[in-house]
Amino acid sequence: MAMHNPPHPGEFIREVYLEPFELSSRRLAERLGVSASTLSRVIKGVSGISPEMALRLSKALGRSPESWLAMQDRFDLWVARREVDLDQVEPISFDAA
Repeated sequence: MAMHNPPHPGEFIREVYLEPFELSSRRLAERLGVSASTLSRVIKGVSGISPEMALRLSKALGRSPESWLAMQDRFDLWVARREVDLDQVEPISFDAA
């Protein structure tokens, strides 16, 4: 079942880790070994989670890298479904061999 309006991973990080634990994004960036601006772009939803960032988040926050990438994929697919016009795309029928 497709999730309705899944959160961007940055929103998830802000709501689950930063705000409840009063953790600054600058402090998290230090712990991740990335620049504050890099993490800020993720938190603001401007940048997505890369495989490298997924590994870093996994080690720092305890979720699996796969879960971070899956969250990004769900968000990206939700956005694409809203923005991509598929009217010109036609299915291809493949004959069974």
